[in-house]
Amino acid sequence: MPMTPLSRRSFAFSAGRALTALQATRVLGASDRVQMAIVGLGGRGRDHMDLYAAAPNCDIAALCDVDQAALERGAARVRAAGAQEPRGYRDMREVFADKRVDAVSMPLPNHWHALATIWACQAGKDVYIEKPASHNVYEGIQMEAAARRYKRIVQVGSHSRSMVHKRRAIGMLQQGLIGRIYLAKAICFKRRLSIGHAADGPVPPGVDWDRFLGPAPMRPFNPLRFKYNWHWFWDTGNGDIGNMGPHEIDMARWALQKEEAPVGVHSTGGIYGYKDDRETPNTQWAEFDYGDSKLVFEARGLLTGPEGDLRPDKDGNIIGNLFFGSEGWASLQGDGFRAYKGESRERIVNETGNDSSLPHVVNFLEAVRSRNPAHLHAGIEVGALSAALAHIANISYRTGRKLAFDPKSMRFPGDEAANGLLTRQYRAPYVVPKEV
Repeated sequence: MPMTPLSRRSFAFSAGRALTALQATRVLGASDRVQMAIVGLGGRGRDHMDLYAAAPNCDIAALCDVDQAALERGAARVRAAGAQEPRGYRDMREVFADKRVDAVSMPLPNHWHALATIWACQAGKDVYIEKPASHNVYEGIQMEAAARRYKRIVQVGSHSRSMVHKRRAIGMLQQGLIGRIYLAKAICFKRRLSIGHAADGPVPPGVDWDRFLGPAPMRPFNPLRFKYNWHWFWDTGNGDIGNMGPHEIDMARWALQKEEAPVGVHSTGGIYGYKDDRETPNTQWAEFDYGDSKLVFEARGLLTGPEGDLRPDKDGNIIGNLFFGSEGWASLQGDGFRAYKGESRERIVNETGNDSSLPHVVNFLEAVRSRNPAHLHAGIEVGALSAALAHIANISYRTGRKLAFDPKSMRFPGDEAANGLLTRQYRAPYVVPKEV
Protein backbone atom coordinates (compact mmCIF):
# COMPACT_ATOMS: atom_id res chain seq x y z
CA MET A 1 0.00 0.00 0.00
CA PRO A 2 1.54 3.38 -0.97
CA MET A 3 2.24 6.05 1.59
CA THR A 4 -0.62 8.43 2.33
CA PRO A 5 -0.30 11.61 0.22
CA LEU A 6 0.74 14.63 2.24
CA SER A 7 -2.04 17.04 3.10
CA ARG A 8 -1.83 20.63 1.80
CA ARG A 9 -3.57 22.06 4.84
CA SER A 10 -1.73 24.49 7.10
CA PHE A 11 -2.12 24.72 10.87
CA ALA A 12 -1.56 27.64 13.19
CA PHE A 13 -1.03 25.98 16.54
CA SER A 14 -1.23 29.00 18.77
CA ALA A 15 -2.66 28.47 22.24
CA GLY A 16 -5.89 30.09 21.11
CA ARG A 17 -6.38 27.75 18.16
CA ALA A 18 -4.90 24.51 19.47
CA LEU A 19 -7.00 21.39 19.24
CA THR A 20 -8.25 20.19 22.59
CA ALA A 21 -7.35 16.79 23.98
CA LEU A 22 -10.95 15.66 23.55
CA GLN A 23 -10.98 16.70 19.88
CA ALA A 24 -7.70 15.13 18.93
CA THR A 25 -7.38 12.00 21.06
CA ARG A 26 -9.51 8.91 21.28
CA VAL A 27 -10.13 7.26 24.62
CA LEU A 28 -8.08 4.09 25.02
CA GLY A 29 -9.90 0.98 26.10
CA ALA A 30 -8.26 -1.83 28.04
CA SER A 31 -7.81 -3.92 24.89
CA ASP A 32 -6.77 -1.05 22.58
CA ARG A 33 -3.28 -0.81 21.16
CA VAL A 34 -1.53 2.55 21.48
CA GLN A 35 -1.35 4.19 18.06
CA MET A 36 2.10 5.77 17.89
CA ALA A 37 3.58 8.30 15.49
CA ILE A 38 7.34 8.79 15.19
CA VAL A 39 8.47 12.29 14.25
CA GLY A 40 12.09 12.54 13.11
CA LEU A 41 13.57 9.57 11.28
CA GLY A 42 17.33 10.04 11.50
CA GLY A 43 19.70 7.72 13.35
CA ARG A 44 17.83 7.82 16.64
CA GLY A 45 14.56 7.74 14.71
CA ARG A 46 15.50 4.35 13.30
CA ASP A 47 16.08 3.18 16.87
CA HIS A 48 12.60 4.42 17.82
CA MET A 49 11.01 2.50 14.97
CA ASP A 50 12.70 -0.69 16.16
CA LEU A 51 11.76 -0.02 19.81
CA TYR A 52 8.07 0.60 19.20
CA ALA A 53 7.91 -2.35 16.81
CA ALA A 54 9.17 -4.50 19.71
CA ALA A 55 6.98 -2.88 22.40
CA PRO A 56 3.79 -4.70 23.46
CA ASN A 57 0.31 -3.39 22.57
CA CYS A 58 1.60 -0.66 20.28
CA ASP A 59 1.31 0.09 16.55
CA ILE A 60 3.45 2.49 14.54
CA ALA A 61 0.57 4.30 12.86
CA ALA A 62 2.40 7.25 11.31
CA LEU A 63 5.84 8.58 10.44
CA CYS A 64 6.98 12.15 9.87
CA ASP A 65 10.17 13.76 8.56
CA VAL A 66 11.11 16.86 6.57
CA ASP A 67 13.14 14.60 4.25
CA GLN A 68 11.05 12.59 1.77
CA ALA A 69 13.81 10.01 1.37
CA ALA A 70 13.90 9.45 5.14
CA LEU A 71 10.12 8.95 5.10
CA GLU A 72 10.36 6.30 2.43
CA ARG A 73 13.20 4.49 4.22
CA GLY A 74 11.22 4.64 7.46
CA ALA A 75 8.12 3.14 5.89
CA ALA A 76 10.19 0.31 4.46
CA ARG A 77 11.73 -0.33 7.88
CA VAL A 78 8.31 -0.55 9.54
CA ARG A 79 7.04 -2.91 6.83
CA ALA A 80 10.14 -5.08 7.23
CA ALA A 81 9.25 -5.48 10.92
CA GLY A 82 5.97 -7.06 9.82
CA ALA A 83 3.77 -4.05 10.57
CA GLN A 84 1.12 -2.35 8.47
CA GLU A 85 2.12 0.58 6.24
CA PRO A 86 2.27 3.75 8.35
CA ARG A 87 0.78 7.02 7.21
CA GLY A 88 3.42 9.51 6.03
CA TYR A 89 3.68 13.22 6.86
CA ARG A 90 6.27 15.94 6.29
CA ASP A 91 4.66 18.48 8.65
CA MET A 92 4.44 17.41 12.29
CA ARG A 93 1.36 19.59 12.78
CA GLU A 94 -0.56 17.24 10.52
CA VAL A 95 0.49 14.32 12.72
CA PHE A 96 -0.77 16.18 15.80
CA ALA A 97 -4.10 16.82 14.06
CA ASP A 98 -4.56 13.14 13.21
CA LYS A 99 -7.24 11.87 15.61
CA ARG A 100 -6.15 8.28 15.04
CA VAL A 101 -2.79 8.99 16.73
CA ASP A 102 -2.65 8.56 20.53
CA ALA A 103 0.96 9.51 21.20
CA VAL A 104 4.06 10.81 19.45
CA SER A 105 7.69 9.80 19.92
CA MET A 106 10.06 12.52 18.71
CA PRO A 107 13.81 11.96 18.23
CA LEU A 108 14.21 15.45 16.77
CA PRO A 109 17.12 17.89 16.70
CA ASN A 110 17.39 19.70 20.03
CA HIS A 111 16.05 23.04 18.78
CA TRP A 112 12.70 21.41 17.93
CA HIS A 113 12.10 19.57 21.22
CA ALA A 114 10.17 22.27 23.05
CA LEU A 115 7.89 23.58 20.31
CA ALA A 116 7.06 20.09 19.04
CA THR A 117 6.19 18.96 22.58
CA ILE A 118 4.04 22.02 23.27
CA TRP A 119 2.17 21.68 19.97
CA ALA A 120 1.60 17.97 20.65
CA CYS A 121 0.30 18.65 24.16
CA GLN A 122 -2.03 21.35 22.84
CA ALA A 123 -3.35 18.82 20.32
CA GLY A 124 -4.02 16.23 23.02
CA LYS A 125 -1.15 13.87 22.29
CA ASP A 126 1.08 12.18 24.82
CA VAL A 127 4.77 12.70 24.15
CA TYR A 128 8.06 10.82 24.32
CA ILE A 129 10.70 13.47 23.59
CA GLU A 130 14.37 12.64 23.33
CA LYS A 131 16.97 14.19 25.59
CA PRO A 132 17.93 16.91 26.17
CA ALA A 133 14.37 17.88 27.00
CA SER A 134 14.94 21.39 25.65
CA HIS A 135 17.34 23.59 23.72
CA ASN A 136 17.45 26.21 26.49
CA VAL A 137 16.25 26.75 30.06
CA TYR A 138 13.14 28.78 29.16
CA GLU A 139 11.89 26.01 26.90
CA GLY A 140 12.01 23.41 29.65
CA ILE A 141 9.85 25.63 31.85
CA GLN A 142 7.29 26.05 29.05
CA MET A 143 7.23 22.33 28.32
CA GLU A 144 6.41 21.56 31.94
CA ALA A 145 3.64 24.15 31.88
CA ALA A 146 2.12 22.64 28.72
CA ALA A 147 2.19 19.10 30.12
CA ARG A 148 0.38 20.27 33.25
CA ARG A 149 -2.18 22.44 31.49
CA TYR A 150 -3.21 19.83 28.93
CA LYS A 151 -2.83 16.87 31.32
CA ARG A 152 -0.48 15.04 29.00
CA ILE A 153 1.94 12.20 29.66
CA VAL A 154 5.39 13.55 28.70
CA GLN A 155 8.42 11.27 29.06
CA VAL A 156 11.97 12.47 28.33
CA GLY A 157 14.28 9.92 26.71
CA SER A 158 16.60 9.64 29.73
CA HIS A 159 16.38 5.88 29.41
CA SER A 160 18.98 5.23 32.13
CA ARG A 161 16.15 5.93 34.58
CA SER A 162 14.50 2.68 33.45
CA MET A 163 17.58 0.41 33.44
CA VAL A 164 17.21 -2.14 36.21
CA HIS A 165 20.86 -2.10 37.29
CA LYS A 166 21.00 1.70 37.34
CA ARG A 167 17.81 1.98 39.37
CA ARG A 168 19.24 -0.51 41.88
CA ALA A 169 22.58 1.30 41.93
CA ILE A 170 21.07 4.72 42.62
CA GLY A 171 18.94 3.21 45.38
CA MET A 172 21.99 1.71 47.08
CA LEU A 173 23.99 4.92 46.74
CA GLN A 174 21.17 6.98 48.20
CA GLN A 175 20.99 4.54 51.13
CA GLY A 176 24.65 5.14 52.00
CA LEU A 177 26.47 2.32 50.21
CA ILE A 178 29.70 4.39 50.09
CA GLY A 179 28.76 6.88 52.80
CA ARG A 180 27.71 10.44 52.05
CA ILE A 181 28.40 11.32 48.42
CA TYR A 182 30.28 14.60 48.14
CA LEU A 183 31.24 14.40 44.46
CA ALA A 184 29.46 12.91 41.44
CA LYS A 185 31.26 13.00 38.12
CA ALA A 186 29.51 12.59 34.77
CA ILE A 187 31.85 11.51 31.96
CA CYS A 188 31.52 11.53 28.18
CA PHE A 189 34.78 10.52 26.56
CA LYS A 190 33.34 9.97 23.09
CA ARG A 191 35.58 10.24 20.04
CA ARG A 192 34.57 13.15 17.83
CA LEU A 193 36.44 13.46 14.56
CA SER A 194 36.72 16.80 12.81
CA ILE A 195 33.67 17.66 10.73
CA GLY A 196 35.88 19.65 8.36
CA HIS A 197 34.72 22.60 6.31
CA ALA A 198 31.87 22.89 3.81
CA ALA A 199 30.45 25.69 1.70
CA ASP A 200 26.78 26.61 1.65
CA GLY A 201 24.88 25.08 -1.22
CA PRO A 202 21.48 24.20 -2.65
CA VAL A 203 18.91 22.41 -0.53
CA PRO A 204 18.87 18.70 -1.46
CA PRO A 205 15.80 17.53 -3.38
CA GLY A 206 13.00 16.41 -1.08
CA VAL A 207 14.28 18.31 2.00
CA ASP A 208 12.12 21.02 3.59
CA TRP A 209 14.90 23.25 4.94
CA ASP A 210 12.51 25.83 6.40
CA ARG A 211 10.79 23.19 8.56
CA PHE A 212 14.12 21.66 9.55
CA LEU A 213 15.35 25.00 10.88
CA GLY A 214 11.99 25.79 12.50
CA PRO A 215 12.64 27.97 15.58
CA ALA A 216 16.27 28.59 14.56
CA PRO A 217 17.40 31.50 12.37
CA MET A 218 17.07 31.06 8.63
CA ARG A 219 20.45 30.25 7.09
CA PRO A 220 21.55 28.96 3.69
CA PHE A 221 21.67 25.18 3.51
CA ASN A 222 24.96 23.72 4.63
CA PRO A 223 25.55 19.96 4.79
CA LEU A 224 27.43 20.32 8.09
CA ARG A 225 24.34 21.81 9.74
CA PHE A 226 22.23 18.81 8.72
CA LYS A 227 22.20 15.07 9.60
CA TYR A 228 23.69 14.72 13.07
CA ASN A 229 26.31 17.49 12.82
CA TRP A 230 23.60 19.97 13.80
CA HIS A 231 24.69 18.99 17.35
CA TRP A 232 27.82 21.15 17.00
CA PHE A 233 26.13 24.47 16.13
CA TRP A 234 24.49 26.71 18.75
CA ASP A 235 21.42 27.36 16.55
CA THR A 236 20.34 23.73 16.68
CA GLY A 237 22.48 21.83 19.20
CA ASN A 238 24.23 22.11 22.57
CA GLY A 239 27.51 20.24 22.11
CA ASP A 240 28.21 16.96 23.86
CA ILE A 241 27.20 18.37 27.25
CA GLY A 242 23.71 18.69 25.76
CA ASN A 243 23.94 15.51 23.70
CA MET A 244 25.39 12.72 25.85
CA GLY A 245 25.70 14.90 28.95
CA PRO A 246 22.05 14.86 30.06
CA HIS A 247 22.16 11.06 30.50
CA GLU A 248 25.11 11.12 32.89
CA ILE A 249 24.31 14.48 34.52
CA ASP A 250 20.88 13.06 35.30
CA MET A 251 22.40 9.98 36.98
CA ALA A 252 24.79 12.18 38.99
CA ARG A 253 22.01 14.49 40.14
CA TRP A 254 19.80 11.53 41.02
CA ALA A 255 22.50 9.94 43.17
CA LEU A 256 23.12 13.27 44.94
CA GLN A 257 19.35 13.52 45.57
CA LYS A 258 19.25 17.04 44.16
CA GLU A 259 15.81 17.98 42.85
CA GLU A 260 16.81 21.56 42.14
CA ALA A 261 19.37 23.47 40.11
CA PRO A 262 22.77 24.34 41.63
CA VAL A 263 23.69 27.70 43.17
CA GLY A 264 26.69 28.15 40.92
CA VAL A 265 28.27 26.90 37.71
CA HIS A 266 31.65 27.19 36.01
CA SER A 267 32.49 25.70 32.62
CA THR A 268 35.62 25.94 30.48
CA GLY A 269 36.98 24.18 27.42
CA GLY A 270 37.44 24.72 23.73
CA ILE A 271 37.96 23.23 20.30
CA TYR A 272 41.33 21.51 20.46
CA GLY A 273 43.36 19.27 18.16
CA TYR A 274 41.85 20.51 14.89
CA LYS A 275 40.08 23.48 13.33
CA ASP A 276 36.77 22.93 11.59
CA ASP A 277 33.38 24.62 11.21
CA ARG A 278 31.90 23.46 14.51
CA GLU A 279 30.92 26.04 17.14
CA THR A 280 30.55 23.94 20.30
CA PRO A 281 33.60 22.68 22.21
CA ASN A 282 35.06 19.23 21.62
CA THR A 283 36.57 19.36 25.11
CA GLN A 284 34.56 20.72 28.03
CA TRP A 285 34.64 20.70 31.80
CA ALA A 286 31.80 21.94 34.04
CA GLU A 287 31.41 22.19 37.80
CA PHE A 288 28.02 22.60 39.48
CA ASP A 289 28.01 23.87 43.04
CA TYR A 290 25.36 22.46 45.38
CA GLY A 291 26.94 23.81 48.55
CA ASP A 292 27.27 20.50 50.37
CA SER A 293 28.41 18.60 47.27
CA LYS A 294 29.69 19.01 43.73
CA LEU A 295 28.53 17.64 40.39
CA VAL A 296 31.18 17.64 37.66
CA PHE A 297 30.81 16.94 33.94
CA GLU A 298 33.67 16.30 31.54
CA ALA A 299 33.61 15.73 27.78
CA ARG A 300 36.64 14.70 25.73
CA GLY A 301 36.27 14.30 21.99
CA LEU A 302 39.92 13.55 21.32
CA LEU A 303 41.84 10.35 21.99
CA THR A 304 41.89 9.55 25.70
CA GLY A 305 42.25 6.76 28.20
CA PRO A 306 39.68 5.64 30.76
CA GLU A 307 39.07 7.07 34.21
CA GLY A 308 38.44 5.12 37.41
CA ASP A 309 37.28 1.69 36.34
CA LEU A 310 34.85 2.88 33.66
CA ARG A 311 35.16 0.54 30.71
CA PRO A 312 35.19 1.35 26.99
CA ASP A 313 32.03 0.43 25.11
CA LYS A 314 32.02 -1.48 21.83
CA ASP A 315 33.11 1.69 20.00
CA GLY A 316 35.90 2.47 22.44
CA ASN A 317 34.00 5.33 24.11
CA ILE A 318 34.00 5.79 27.88
CA ILE A 319 30.66 7.05 29.12
CA GLY A 320 29.31 6.82 32.65
CA ASN A 321 29.53 8.11 36.20
CA LEU A 322 31.94 8.06 39.11
CA PHE A 323 30.67 8.65 42.64
CA PHE A 324 32.88 9.55 45.59
CA GLY A 325 31.62 9.13 49.15
CA SER A 326 32.92 9.50 52.66
CA GLU A 327 33.49 5.72 52.85
CA GLY A 328 34.32 4.67 49.29
CA TRP A 329 33.67 5.18 45.60
CA ALA A 330 31.64 3.63 42.78
CA SER A 331 31.26 3.55 39.00
CA LEU A 332 28.09 3.22 36.95
CA GLN A 333 27.68 2.77 33.21
CA GLY A 334 25.63 0.88 30.68
CA ASP A 335 27.36 -2.45 31.27
CA GLY A 336 27.18 -2.47 35.05
CA PHE A 337 27.73 -1.06 38.53
CA ARG A 338 30.81 -1.48 40.71
CA ALA A 339 31.45 -0.14 44.21
CA TYR A 340 34.52 -0.09 46.47
CA LYS A 341 34.67 0.63 50.19
CA GLY A 342 37.15 1.22 53.00
CA GLU A 343 40.88 1.84 53.16
CA SER A 344 41.49 -1.46 51.37
CA ARG A 345 39.23 -0.43 48.47
CA GLU A 346 37.44 -3.75 48.72
CA ARG A 347 34.97 -4.28 45.89
CA ILE A 348 31.57 -4.72 47.53
CA VAL A 349 29.33 -4.64 44.44
CA ASN A 350 29.91 -5.96 40.93
CA GLU A 351 26.67 -6.07 38.90
CA THR A 352 26.26 -6.36 35.17
CA GLY A 353 23.71 -4.34 33.24
CA ASN A 354 21.86 -4.00 29.95
CA ASP A 355 21.98 -0.67 28.11
CA SER A 356 18.57 -0.87 26.41
CA SER A 357 15.94 1.81 25.79
CA LEU A 358 13.07 -0.68 25.54
CA PRO A 359 12.13 -0.63 29.27
CA HIS A 360 11.87 3.17 29.07
CA VAL A 361 9.54 2.98 26.07
CA VAL A 362 7.43 0.35 27.85
CA ASN A 363 7.27 2.58 30.95
CA PHE A 364 6.00 5.43 28.76
CA LEU A 365 3.31 3.26 27.15
CA GLU A 366 2.18 2.01 30.56
CA ALA A 367 1.77 5.62 31.75
CA VAL A 368 -0.16 6.48 28.58
CA ARG A 369 -2.64 3.80 29.58
CA SER A 370 -2.77 4.64 33.30
CA ARG A 371 -3.03 8.42 32.66
CA ASN A 372 -0.82 8.94 35.71
CA PRO A 373 2.35 11.00 35.06
CA ALA A 374 3.71 9.87 38.44
CA HIS A 375 4.25 6.44 36.86
CA LEU A 376 6.87 7.89 34.49
CA HIS A 377 10.51 7.20 35.26
CA ALA A 378 11.67 10.43 33.56
CA GLY A 379 8.78 12.84 33.32
CA ILE A 380 9.27 16.28 31.86
CA GLU A 381 10.13 17.83 35.25
CA VAL A 382 13.04 15.36 35.59
CA GLY A 383 14.34 15.78 32.06
CA ALA A 384 13.95 19.57 31.97
CA LEU A 385 15.99 20.00 35.15
CA SER A 386 18.87 17.79 34.00
CA ALA A 387 18.89 19.58 30.64
CA ALA A 388 18.93 22.94 32.45
CA LEU A 389 22.25 22.01 34.06
CA ALA A 390 23.77 21.45 30.62
CA HIS A 391 22.36 24.77 29.43
CA ILE A 392 23.66 26.88 32.30
CA ALA A 393 27.08 25.23 31.90
CA ASN A 394 27.10 26.27 28.24
CA ILE A 395 26.16 29.81 29.31
CA SER A 396 29.17 29.87 31.63
CA TYR A 397 31.35 28.57 28.79
CA ARG A 398 30.03 31.15 26.31
CA THR A 399 30.31 34.11 28.69
CA GLY A 400 33.73 32.95 29.83
CA ARG A 401 33.17 33.22 33.55
CA LYS A 402 31.95 31.52 36.69
CA LEU A 403 28.30 32.31 37.40
CA ALA A 404 26.03 32.38 40.43
CA PHE A 405 22.59 30.88 39.83
CA ASP A 406 19.26 31.13 41.64
CA PRO A 407 17.49 27.74 41.51
CA LYS A 408 14.16 29.28 42.54
CA SER A 409 13.92 31.94 39.82
CA MET A 410 16.08 29.89 37.38
CA ARG A 411 18.07 33.01 36.59
CA PHE A 412 21.56 34.42 37.07
CA PRO A 413 21.20 37.16 39.72
CA GLY A 414 22.15 40.57 38.35
CA ASP A 415 23.74 39.21 35.16
CA GLU A 416 21.68 40.24 32.16
CA ALA A 417 24.26 39.02 29.65
CA ALA A 418 23.97 35.50 31.04
CA ASN A 419 20.20 35.77 31.47
CA GLY A 420 19.90 36.67 27.79
CA LEU A 421 21.13 33.16 26.93
CA LEU A 422 18.40 31.45 28.95
CA THR A 423 16.17 31.74 25.87
CA ARG A 424 16.55 32.69 22.22
CA GLN A 425 15.07 34.85 19.48
CA TYR A 426 12.50 32.66 17.72
CA ARG A 427 11.77 32.74 14.02
CA ALA A 428 8.09 33.20 13.23
CA PRO A 429 5.91 31.21 13.01
CA TYR A 430 8.04 28.73 15.01
CA VAL A 431 7.78 30.56 18.32
CA VAL A 432 7.77 28.87 21.74
CA PRO A 433 4.81 30.75 23.31
CA LYS A 434 4.94 32.65 26.58
CA GLU A 435 1.42 31.37 27.30
CA VAL A 436 1.11 27.70 26.43
